[in-house]
Parts: sequence; structure tokens; C-alpha cells
Amino acid sequence: MKHFLISIALCAFALMAKAQNPDPDFYIFLCFGQSNMEGAARPEAQDLASPGPRFLLMPAVDFPATDQHPARKMGEWCEAAAPLCRPNTGLTPADWFGRTLVASLPENVRIGVIHVAIGGIDIKGFLPDSIQSYVKTAPQWMKGMLAAYDNNPYERLVTLAKKAQKDGVIKGILMHQGETNTGDPKWAGMVQQVYNNLCGDLQLKPEDVPLYAGNIVQANGEGVCIGCKKQIDELPQTLHTSQVISSDGCSNGPDKLHFDAAGYRELGCRYGEAVARFLGYDPVRPHMESGIKKMEVPTDAYIAETTIPGNQFPKLDKERRGYFYLKAPEAKNVVLDICGKKYKMQNDGKGGWTAVTDPLVVGFHYYFMNIGGVNFIDPATETFFGCNREAGGIEVPEGPEGDYYRPQQGIPHGQVRSLYYYSNEQQSWRHAMVYTPAEYELKANAKKRYPVLYLQHGMGEDETGWSKQGHMQHILDNAIAKGEAVPMIVVMESGDIKAPFNFASGESNQQGRSQYGASFYPVLLNDLIPFIDKTFRTKSDREHRAMAGLSWGGHQTFDVVLQNLDKFAWMGTFSGAIFGLDAKTAYNGVFTDANSFNKKIHYMYMNWGSEDFIKGQPLVNSLRELGINVDASESEGT
Repeated sequence: MKHFLISIALCAFALMAKAQNPDPDFYIFLCFGQSNMEGAARPEAQDLASPGPRFLLMPAVDFPATDQHPARKMGEWCEAAAPLCRPNTGLTPADWFGRTLVASLPENVRIGVIHVAIGGIDIKGFLPDSIQSYVKTAPQWMKGMLAAYDNNPYERLVTLAKKAQKDGVIKGILMHQGETNTGDPKWAGMVQQVYNNLCGDLQLKPEDVPLYAGNIVQANGEGVCIGCKKQIDELPQTLHTSQVISSDGCSNGPDKLHFDAAGYRELGCRYGEAVARFLGYDPVRPHMESGIKKMEVPTDAYIAETTIPGNQFPKLDKERRGYFYLKAPEAKNVVLDICGKKYKMQNDGKGGWTAVTDPLVVGFHYYFMNIGGVNFIDPATETFFGCNREAGGIEVPEGPEGDYYRPQQGIPHGQVRSLYYYSNEQQSWRHAMVYTPAEYELKANAKKRYPVLYLQHGMGEDETGWSKQGHMQHILDNAIAKGEAVPMIVVMESGDIKAPFNFASGESNQQGRSQYGASFYPVLLNDLIPFIDKTFRTKSDREHRAMAGLSWGGHQTFDVVLQNLDKFAWMGTFSGAIFGLDAKTAYNGVFTDANSFNKKIHYMYMNWGSEDFIKGQPLVNSLRELGINVDASESEGT
């Protein structure tokens, strides 16, 4: 009996010892960086399904349950599938990195990743000596992301890595960072510091655990941070155990700053191939869907309202899929680029090229076709100014709930006028679009005066956008007819934001500091407003003047109104590009005296979409904490 008990004890001890020893066939990789490691592309169907129990994630934050995966708990291994970084982040290089290693390495080897990334973070945000001061000066939009890691992303990464070392062996460190440090001569040295700290804190041998650094979006030489490419290419000169992962040819989103889903897959596979080679294995690419879909047009498909009459395509079906056709008999390869996603068009053997998209979100979408790397407008679509140039567009209509933006019978309709005015500020002629309500033309109202809304569009659009793409005249006609809006004059101007913001220039994009579009401010105040008040029957006092804007137009609205409260009493933003705003100090502390502000601004409104990368809620919360009256809403799924 004694020997039996001793045998049981020895077996139990052996099992405990085995359980505590890390599995040498469980390869762990640390992933860190900024937005391109965080993931800025929406995952597609092939990204959402887990590749199985050989690819695992140790979450760095808690994840709620979704339709795609059960709840995940920080620090507990689970099967890896997008999103890997945090809830509501997108596809990352780490997704297809893991899939590539699963395909390339023996079946007994498991792959685990720990993923900590923050959009826009400076490399100093991963240096223990700098993180506290960095958090204090971080822009408002980043604070929630930092807080998710208890304001110390490096510490979160190391804590989880130490826990993971009980289960497996760290084999490499994946980094995608540098855009925020474009042109910083100290960047490579700070990357080396982060790497040395990781090796020291985790007792890693640098020769066994290389750093794999992915390069930035190139966009055929037009990437907004293209200046960062050279410094990343030269990183091995400073950090000899680093290896640069090429981004040559990786496709990108329309912002030319982030990769699109296909680009993340390609870059992720390249990370995986580099690691596989270092480990002594021949890389094997995992299966990817081609993205080519046969053009089988359902009987319920209809010609899009933005299609030029006489053409049969583009079309839409009841599932909101788009159907496109191009006659190009000499083309070798044609790509449809819509909403930042690229579809390879299929040759029909008769000189035509066809493509069908995934279901599209309701609303207006810019799109291009591409042959030989050159974007052009589909000859079958109406044109619209967007993406900093003339572009094709397709309207994906709402159902009856969208009647608010459609012209209606039986109600009066206003006019949208095209006007030129002279700017003394710029010594040039400028163009504006002006909406007048239906009653403006009635003789009975010949002496009636009207309030004015100055309405600004988003970056890369122009003064025609609100009336052509946005149907603002129909929206106002319907609202006025229902008594939901007072009759008003609406003025729309280009705002000097037709050209793109040059992120690589190093200039600030923070609220109140950016020079992008600021050239419009004196034009608006000294030329346009006086011209409108002289030309139209306006109520020219501040009590009857408002300003609102979409995206960068929202940025301009904050800059203009909050520095000219003697001229405006109403303001609003829609997905406003509000960067780096500290509510306590912004605009000489305009928000700190809530009583005075609330008396001057009769109504302040902020709206954003649930899918926007800039969330307005943190700023709204900050304003309300100071006592500012601000109405706000989030549009689900947009």
C-alpha cells in the first residue's frame, strides 16, 4: 500500500511538473505598434473564422461576446480571429501572420500572439521612462485607448508576456510603428531601447528573438508617411537583430495611411514568411479567397440612380450588392475600388469586365476603376467631387425611412444657386453654393429676412457636395414643410480643403493649431459673410447665424465659431475631425465658463457614426463635465 501511494504521489508530481513547464512547441510572438498594427480595415468573411486551435490569442483587454466569437478574457488563451487588438478594432498583420505560420510549420507547433497597439502612438509610448509624461500630453482621442491598457501599454505587454512564458516560448517580436515618428532621427534608437527593455524584462536572447518591423503604406509613392520608409529600411543598421518586412505593392485604403484588408493580409503573410524562414521552414501561403465573383445579376437588380441614363450598370440588388461593368477589350487586369475595398474584375471573354461587391452600407459611396495602377472614373456613372478629385459615385438608397432626403410632391421647393464673389483677402474670385427656401421668392415675403447657416463639407470634397451628394435642399424642403426647421439660407463654400492634408509634412492637425483650411477663415469672416448679407435678405446679427460641418468641416466649425462668438450663436459637427482638443484649455479656455458659453451658444450638436475612427463621445463627456450644454448622438452602423 505504501509503494502504491508513493507511485501515485510521484505520478501526480510528474504531471504537475509537466503542467508548469512551458511547451517548447508553443511559439509565442509579441505584437505592438500603432494604427496599422491595431488594424484599420474592416475584417471580411475570410478573416472572421478562426483557423483552429493551433493559432491562439492571449487578449490584452477583455472582449464582450459577439456573433463572431464568444467573450474573451484578458490573459486567457483563446482561438485567434479578428479583431485581435481590442473590440471594434480591425484586421491586422498579425491575423495572417499567424495563419501563415500555421500553414508553414509542423502540425505539432502552436502559434500564440499577444497584441498591444494604439493608433497614432509615438514610440515613446512604449518606453517606461517616457510613458507617464506621454499620457499626460496625449491627444484627447487617444486617451481612451491608453486607458484600456491602464495608461501603460508596455507594462501590459510585459505582464502578459511573462504569463505566456509559463505556457510556451517567445520566438519573435512583431512591430508596426513609425508613422507618428516620421523624420525623427532618434526613432531607431528608441526602437532599440524598447527592444532591449523587452529582452531584459523577459530574459530573452536577442539572437533567438528578432524584431520584425513592417514598413509603411507606400501608395505608389503617395503614402502620407512615405518619408518614414527610409528610416524603417535603415533600422537594421541600428538594431542588428531586426528585420524589415517589405510593404512594396501592399494595397491601401483611400486615406493612403492605412492598408486595406487585402494589404493587411499580404503584409501579414510576409511577416509569417520571414519568421518561418528564420525558424528553418519553407513558407507556405494560407488559402485566400480570390475576391473574384461571377457576374450573375439577379432579377431584382435595378439600375442605380447615379448611373448615367442609357447604361445598364452599375446596378444594385435587394441585398445592396453592387454590379459593375466596363468595356475595355485591350485591358489585361481591371480593379474596382469602392469604399476602400478592391475587387478584381472578371473578363467576360468579349472585351468586357464585370464585378459584384459585398453588400454595401446605405448611403453615398465614391468609387474608381483601375487599369495599370491608374484610377479613372467609370464612364457609366455621374461624377462627383470627392477624394480630392472628380470621382465616380453610387447611391445605395434607404427604404421609405429615407424619404426625408428625397424630393416630395405637394410641398414647396427651394433653390440652390451657384454664385461667384470676390475675395479681397485672397485677391481672387471664389465660388459658393447658396440654398434659399421656397418662400424666399414669394412677393408676400419681399421684406422678410432669414437666418443663415454656413455649412462646410469634408476633406477632399467641395462646395457642391452638400447639394449633389448630400441632397441638403430636399432635406430642408421636407423639414421646413413639416415645421421641423425654420426657413433659412444655407451657404456652402470649398473652405480651402479640396486638396489633401499632408500628414508627412509634420504640421499639426490638432484643433485650433492646424493650418490646413485655415486660409478660409479670414475669407469667411471678411468676404463671404458680408457678401451674403449684402446679396440676400439675411438676419445679419450673431443670434441668427450658425455654422456646421462634416469631418474637417466640423474641425473648421470649431475653429471659426469658438474664436468668433461675437458672430455665431449656433454650431454643429457631423463626424467632426476634432483632434487634440483639451476641453479645459482649448480656445483660451472658452469652455471653462459654462454659464457664459451656454448663454452665447444657443445650441451645440455633435454626431458621429458607430464605425467612425474618431469617436465624439469622449469629448462630449469632457464638455458635459464642465457644464457645457451639448446635444449628441451616434448613428449605428455608419
